[in-house]
Amino acid sequence: MTRTRPLPRDDLRALDGYHSPQVEVDTRLNTNESPYAPPAAFVERWLDALRTVEWNRYPDRAATDLRTSLGAFLGQPAGRLLCANGSNEVLQTLLLTYGGAGRRALMFEPTYALHAQIARGTGTDVVAGERRADYAIDPDDAIETMERTRPSVVFVCSPNNPTGTVESRDTVERLADAAANLGTLLVVDEAYGEFAQWSALELVSEDLPLAVVRTYSKVWSLAGVRLGFAVAPTWMIAQLEKVLLPYNLSVPTQVAGAIALDFSSEMEQRVAGLVEERGRLFATLAATDGIEVCPSGANFLMFRVGGDAHELWKRLLARNVLVRDFSSWPRIEGCLRVTVGTPEENDAFLAALDETLPEVVT
Repeated sequence: MTRTRPLPRDDLRALDGYHSPQVEVDTRLNTNESPYAPPAAFVERWLDALRTVEWNRYPDRAATDLRTSLGAFLGQPAGRLLCANGSNEVLQTLLLTYGGAGRRALMFEPTYALHAQIARGTGTDVVAGERRADYAIDPDDAIETMERTRPSVVFVCSPNNPTGTVESRDTVERLADAAANLGTLLVVDEAYGEFAQWSALELVSEDLPLAVVRTYSKVWSLAGVRLGFAVAPTWMIAQLEKVLLPYNLSVPTQVAGAIALDFSSEMEQRVAGLVEERGRLFATLAATDGIEVCPSGANFLMFRVGGDAHELWKRLLARNVLVRDFSSWPRIEGCLRVTVGTPEENDAFLAALDETLPEVVT
């Protein structure tokens, strides 16, 4: 008997998975993680709390303690919060709710690849808008594109990954107003929001179709826990909860998210230190012949190489320094991205760059 394998949806067959290469190196600066482990006191409190857990019971489906604590920390009511396994699950939930077959998601390229990836995975058509030469969104062009294409969801990544660009408050306000007029959801992805000068959290209200998405992975040093959240109007959260899988957040994740908030002063100190290191890296790269570095409001810097960027990436890797290779990406050809690490990691990167750059610059 001939056996036939089931086929995925037609629109998924040519879709590649999202991958960020993981290589064992001394200096790993390619995935924008925090270079610091969580405070030891946090780990002890978390482990102590887990010793009292009733493991045979399901977790609190509503994540009540976490949402209440996080809401108080952000100055938002718990009803405006949705928590999930990393910000990517939050994005997926938004698209499952407001995207889907026959609907469109608009994003402005170059930007975070998973916006388009998750959109396609949910059967949502993707519309690619363009950015200006400085990688900022032109609000006039963006609104014209919204009015012409009528997307159900618009993504604004700020600070933008991989460029680090922070959109102005005026731009986000104008896009939110346009979205309200069109019956469109505006999603501001602030995975790196703590490193920027302002936050769209200030704009969340019951009157705007605006969702701001954040993560614990970066400044909270909890990438291994997988916890993200959205802040949005209560009426939107109510719709998202219909789609979110029951008991999606494990007890360890919920407990970690609530306890971490008690260590906000340590988080703020780390942010300040990383911003200072970002400034040092930026100044050094800006003064380096053969390098054009982009201003950044995140914990990374994207820079264009005046030569073979992929070859530079390989030569850095040979010296045990791993950065992210964007050299073949449309609109950012010839670019690499480096995460801001510890001062020692940043020194290792700069030393390796100083050794290798003359070999590839044309």
